[in-house]
Amino acid sequence: MADTGQDLLGSIGRVTVSIPQGGLGEVLLPVRGGSEAFAASSYEPIPRHSRVVVVDCLSARSVVVERLP
Repeated sequence: MADTGQDLLGSIGRVTVSIPQGGLGEVLLPVRGGSEAFAASSYEPIPRHSRVVVVDCLSARSVVVERLP
């Protein structure tokens, strides 16, 4: 099985639970032909429904994201 964490780098998803500054939220990302929820952090607050891109993987189920314009 491939290292899913590294496969997620550059993936575009949507915030399902708002991400507060310095805290965790949740994003929905495309994985293996479907979508899965991941814990997400960011360097800035990101509101629910925002489109984001994965910039780092902290673990198999936790990512760092940035908001897309």
